[in-house]
Amino acid sequence: MDEFKELSRGEQLRKALVYDRKNGYDRLLDGEYEAMEAYCTGYKQFLDAGKTERECVDRTIALAENAGFRPLVRGQQLKPGDKVYRVNRGKAIMLAVIGQESLSQGAHIGAAHIDSPRLDLKQNPLYEADELAFLKTHYYGGLRKYQWVTIPLELHGVVALKNGQVIRVSIGNGEGDPIFTIDDLLPHLGVEQSKKPLSEAIPAETLNILVGSRPLSDDEGKDRVKLHALELLNRKYGITEEDFISAELSAVPAFNARDIGFDRSLIGSYGHDDRVCAYACLAALLQVKEPQHTAVCMLADKEEIGSEGVTGMKSASFDTFMEDLCESQGVPLRVCYENSFCLSADVTAAYDPNFPDVYEKRNSAFVNYGMGLCKYTGARGKSGASDASAEVVARARRVLDEANVVWQMAELGKVDAGGGGTVAVFMAERDIDTLDAGVPVLSMHAPYETVGKLDCYMTFKGMKAIFESTK
Repeated sequence: MDEFKELSRGEQLRKALVYDRKNGYDRLLDGEYEAMEAYCTGYKQFLDAGKTERECVDRTIALAENAGFRPLVRGQQLKPGDKVYRVNRGKAIMLAVIGQESLSQGAHIGAAHIDSPRLDLKQNPLYEADELAFLKTHYYGGLRKYQWVTIPLELHGVVALKNGQVIRVSIGNGEGDPIFTIDDLLPHLGVEQSKKPLSEAIPAETLNILVGSRPLSDDEGKDRVKLHALELLNRKYGITEEDFISAELSAVPAFNARDIGFDRSLIGSYGHDDRVCAYACLAALLQVKEPQHTAVCMLADKEEIGSEGVTGMKSASFDTFMEDLCESQGVPLRVCYENSFCLSADVTAAYDPNFPDVYEKRNSAFVNYGMGLCKYTGARGKSGASDASAEVVARARRVLDEANVVWQMAELGKVDAGGGGTVAVFMAERDIDTLDAGVPVLSMHAPYETVGKLDCYMTFKGMKAIFESTK
């Protein structure tokens, strides 16, 4: 206080009234740098193990069960501190730690998604053209098609056979595995292509994955390269061409998570959107012991295409899970929802000084300035946004400040420059107070995205503070 009194009146007013953002590295507490590095090591392992939503669910189950979580059995009696989870069709998962208070007092929810933009194989994908074998794809989510040519690709997913057997496929991430790629024109012949807008230079139907060139020996029929590829797949997985019809196979970038920069302060990887927030929700929940309010982590599928379908956030599966929790305490689901609080944990756009024209700098999120809170997403006139109330934002500010979380406010670029959506609107439609919060990302939706380690750690710390908050 004495030091404050020694300041001039203008300096006192500036210190007392002006909102002064500081780089998060100038605000780290003792020991937090080491904790941040340890946390990010676990996050990178999660990324490498989960390159599809199914693989993320598998990894989540392993981590959760190791922390004492068990599958929720409908009708079981639950007591404070119980840890339960439920898997939705292998592609989404919900977890909860039962709180001391009745669910009539609401739950504290973290909702993220574990799907990412990718190239899905069509149901009749394999063909041969001029003695080269290819797989036809249908892109998933809001990707920029030109970014997906001439990069190494892996193939992940499942093939469901008519007899009920489900075969896991993973090619490209194992030691000695082959990888795949998509061709592009050489610059010598790409003059006309170069004149096209980025959105038109690579038509979707040309995103065909090169998978082979060697013809089957001792055969004089047609499509010998395709037949050789089918022989290899049948030998390894026991599948035929018809089995592609009931398969979910995706091509994803063949990149593992790596530190970026001389100072190793950034992480580069495929799938930061939104696994960086999904892991923060999960890791935070795994550390919660016996909260005052029941803590819930929802990791959903299909956000990149509007949260549709039986495994998306619009699905009743989340309501069913929450209703089963509520019924164990004789609480109506609607009463729980109207007293609940949710952080829609999704990434936001990090300000990029290389492209300043599309950002509004005063209201943008910056790398190393912490967890980004976003009052509304949507597009243009807030279309598609839940637009959290002032009271909801104030509640988050209080909880995060009390826990010494470094955070910042964020918008997704200039008004009318674009926009985006999250699962927030679908949680809000359930009568749950909801606020968007997450990690700022550079090169969002690209095959290789970049995040700051400090922002990753602060998002985890912020989620834990929400789960453990008493109001």
